Amino acid sequence: MIYIYDDFAGTHSTALAAAYHLKKLPTDRKLTKEEILHVDYFNQLTPADMGRLIFHGIDDEGHSVYTIGRKNSKLVVPALKNLSVMLQNHFREEEKIIFSNTSPTVPFAMTMGGLFSRRLKIDFIGVPLLVLGAKQCCHDILRLVQYTKEVGASTHTKVTVLENKSFT
Repeated sequence: MIYIYDDFAGTHSTALAAAYHLKKLPTDRKLTKEEILHVDYFNQLTPADMGRLIFHGIDDEGHSVYTIGRKNSKLVVPALKNLSVMLQNHFREEEKIIFSNTSPTVPFAMTMGGLFSRRLKIDFIGVPLLVLGAKQCCHDILRLVQYTKEVGASTHTKVTVLENKSFT
């Protein structure tokens, strides 16, 4: 199985989701500033990384975990879904692919932090907002990851897209 967490930039909520999925973060408390800032790819991607699948690792069940930033495009995930189905059919592949949108978990502080830090390059404002936002949503992201894994384990569909609107 392949898990792909997606959102606008692919560097904040998706990075946290991948880290939770791979059990790189504690699940019994809110995250510390240091834990947040040391998550792989957290606040490190650039606009050139948009649309690029980033491999984060293999989970404890042998499943690959990726992230992708899709910007405002509503076409990226459907295009990847269609491509995935086409390749699976062509190569008679049975590995399931789960796309999981982390955007509904993103609080206003994280959105503004990303704007200041990534787009405007004003880290002294952006990074504290990103940390505040990550602390606000870490439990929601953890629940989203748990839900994503549950769907992955129970679905019989080759490619599943989770919009996760209930996590807002």
